[in-house]
Amino acid sequence: MAHDAPAKSLSRDLILGSWRMTSWLTRDVATGERQDALGPNPHGTVVYTPERVTFLIVKGDRLIPEKLPPADSEKIALFDTMFAYSGTYTVHPDRVVHHVDMSWNEAWSGTEQVRFCSVDGDTLTYTSAPAKNPFNGREVVHEVTYRRETLPAT
Repeated sequence: MAHDAPAKSLSRDLILGSWRMTSWLTRDVATGERQDALGPNPHGTVVYTPERVTFLIVKGDRLIPEKLPPADSEKIALFDTMFAYSGTYTVHPDRVVHHVDMSWNEAWSGTEQVRFCSVDGDTLTYTSAPAKNPFNGREVVHEVTYRRETLPAT
C-alpha cells in the first residue's frame, strides 16, 4: 500500500546554496494547458546565502546578436527570454518569500515573490500561486525544478 511521506518543513539550512534549474513549466489556469516557460532547455540559477540574500537569473535559448550593440529587435528578444532579480528572503514551513530589491524589470523591484517549495534530497521544487505570466500576461501556475549544485570532486 503506497502512501505519501509527510512533507519536510522548509528551513534556511535546507535551501542554502546554489541550485541549477532543470525544468520550468507553466499551467494555464483557464485551460489547464502546460508548456515550457522558456523552451525545452531553460537555464537558470537561484542562490540562497547564509546572510539571507538571494539572487536568481533565468534564460531560455537565446540568439547571439549579430553585432554590438544589438539592434532594437534583438534587444527586445534578449529581454523577453530572460529575467533576473536579487533581494533578501524569508523562509516559512511551506514557502520562501523573495523580497526583491532590484530586478531586470523595474515592475518587480519592491515586490514580494512567493514560492511554495519542497526539497527532496538534492531537488528543490517551486510552485507558484496563480499569477500573471510575465511573458504573456495570462494567469498561470509556475512549476520549477532545480538540482542542488555541488563542487566537482578534486
